Formats: sequence, structure tokens, C-alpha cells
Amino acid sequence: MTRAVFQATGRRKRAVARVYLTPGKGNILINKRPIDEYLRRAPLMTVVRQPLVEVDLESDYDVKINVKGGGLTGQAGAIRLGIARALLQVNVDFRTPLKRAGFLTRDARMVERKKYGQPGARKRFQFSKR
Repeated sequence: MTRAVFQATGRRKRAVARVYLTPGKGNILINKRPIDEYLRRAPLMTVVRQPLVEVDLESDYDVKINVKGGGLTGQAGAIRLGIARALLQVNVDFRTPLKRAGFLTRDARMVERKKYGQPGARKRFQFSKR
């Protein structure tokens, strides 16, 4: 008998997370490491668990995540979106609570590029009349 695996992708800033949801006991592995060892900050762990808590399935599914790019905060946001998208494959009825909580919205904000003739994206070099 094959186990059901629900796969989804989440992105935020430069981070990309591939999420695999399988029926289990609620273990979360990020890059083959436990969540508390990888993220190390309680608010980020809360962000990652939010979609599972919203639909009351935090102890019903094991989550295996491959994430790369960006920093820890961006990665946590990417994982949250990936988990929310994978939960939609589990049950379509989860769409309403997840959408209401804002977990299915891709955050499109990205770093603005640096422009030539300037030291940064918006900052200008110091102006002097002489």
C-alpha cells in the first residue's frame, strides 16, 4: 500500500521551499533537521506551524521540507505558504479558513535592485554645490 504524499511549493523573497506532507505524528523536518534545530527562534517556528494549527491537523501529518535561498525569516514564510498549499490537496474545504487567515497569499515584495549612479536602490550620493 502506498502512502499519500502531498507536495507543494512556497516562495518568499529569495527563499524557495518544497513541502511534502505525509500522514504521521506531526514531525517537521527542515533540510533533514528538526524544526527547533533549524529555525532556532520561537516566532519563526510559530509561523511555520500556523497553517496546520488553523485547520487543527498539527499532530496528524509529518512535514518534510527542502528549503534554500534567502534568510531564516524568508524561508519560514516560504514554508508557511508551501504547507498551506499542500493542505489544500489534502482537503479542498480547508481553503476558506486558510484564505481568511492569509496563508494562501504569495507575498510579492522583493528587494529593489540597485541603480547605476547611486550607492543603493533609493539612496543618492551626497550632493554638494561646489
